[in-house]
Amino acid sequence: MSFVSPALGTDPRPTGAAAVRALRDAVPAVHLPGTDGYARLTATSNLTRRVSPLAVVEATGAADVSATLRIAAAFGVQVGVQSTGHGATEEMRDALLVHTAALDELTVHPEERWARVGAGVRWERVLEATAPHGLAALCGSSPDVGVVGLLTGGGLGPVARSHGLSSDTVRAFEVVTGDGVLRRVTPDEHPDLFWGLRGGKGTLGIVTAVEIDLIELPELYAGGLWFAEADVPAVLRTWGRWCELLPEEGTTSAAVMRLPDMDPFPAPLRGQVTLHVRFAWTGDPAVGEEMVRAIRAVAAPVLDTVGVMPYAALGAIHADPVDPLPLHESHHLLHGFGVDGADRLLELVGPGVDSALAVVEVRQLGGRVREGEPCAYAHRDAAYSVFAVGLMIPEVAQVVTRDAARVADGLGPWVAEGGLPNFTDAAGTAWADRVFTPLVARRLRTLARTYDPAGVLLAARGVRAA
Repeated sequence: MSFVSPALGTDPRPTGAAAVRALRDAVPAVHLPGTDGYARLTATSNLTRRVSPLAVVEATGAADVSATLRIAAAFGVQVGVQSTGHGATEEMRDALLVHTAALDELTVHPEERWARVGAGVRWERVLEATAPHGLAALCGSSPDVGVVGLLTGGGLGPVARSHGLSSDTVRAFEVVTGDGVLRRVTPDEHPDLFWGLRGGKGTLGIVTAVEIDLIELPELYAGGLWFAEADVPAVLRTWGRWCELLPEEGTTSAAVMRLPDMDPFPAPLRGQVTLHVRFAWTGDPAVGEEMVRAIRAVAAPVLDTVGVMPYAALGAIHADPVDPLPLHESHHLLHGFGVDGADRLLELVGPGVDSALAVVEVRQLGGRVREGEPCAYAHRDAAYSVFAVGLMIPEVAQVVTRDAARVADGLGPWVAEGGLPNFTDAAGTAWADRVFTPLVARRLRTLARTYDPAGVLLAARGVRAA
């Protein structure tokens, strides 16, 4: 099959409809609007994010991805990608969607301590497969998300300070670049792409499989401490100071929570402002217990789940929800926090403050996150991040967005430039300008023009326009 390829962004004829007709002749599974397959594959984890592409290609292998990209280039349309539905930011109205959930291969090589993972695999499967061997994969706080999406965005997990970015464990990518060519990418094969795929998200291609190193970490000392409303101020101030003294074997975050007074939330936490201190220690558990004693000593936790746990259970540390919800999310990097930052956060969302935000989390970074080989992840030096979430139900939607902006403005003295690829809820140039430094964006733009000359990849439009 061959096509004459016009430059993307010129005369839209041949139309998207013609591209879809060509796809149906070339790819086995193409789902159109109005079908059950289309509805299933365009579903997202954030119910406020609607994905409405021209058609969905349910990829069964790299050949389907390659054919889609070549046809898209020929007919002047762009292509987005989705697997689990997490992190959706683009509507894709004039684009095609490649869905990779069917690329579900998973092979663990315990003797050599590495695994090969398809683009449709979620972290929970990797954790289950590696646990019998006493091995661990550096996943994020939620094992429900996809492996590839986390890795291409860098990946900040519950043990990031002791073990670095998740993307630092990547050995190889198999990726179809925008020109439709399947490439194996390693530090030695296409090293420029290897640099850009770690932290560059989907700007350089659609990853079909990844190979990652595993670490020997069968268990860790970890969990969560929940504190009642009366104790939130004292505990948060102590946490702000404690972080400045915490060795890199410990990774922690603190979340001011406002949980509804309903199931499935535990009765002691409902209908009040609470503080959830998350903690993971990868060193000697006895030392970890000494470290967290400073937090336990401030007040008696309402719930205390911190103890020795299997690494495969680390999703319980943050206890992130897995069901789709209508959410408003905002994120910023901080150059510091400390006691002064804690006091300011209490003024913004603490007890007695009228706030519609369900969660405001401050996560300590640093440690080995600052190390690792150079890659497109641009903000290794950030000290903390803040992440605010509100439920976008009609009664409070406008208040949620206003409160998120109020928190960002109020933390202004601590806010640093930049954002993290997996947390910044934006698209196009707004996303690229935040998550990449000008130097990184310029290098990604050069690579995008080299490997995607027709500008087919929707995720690259931000860096191409920057």
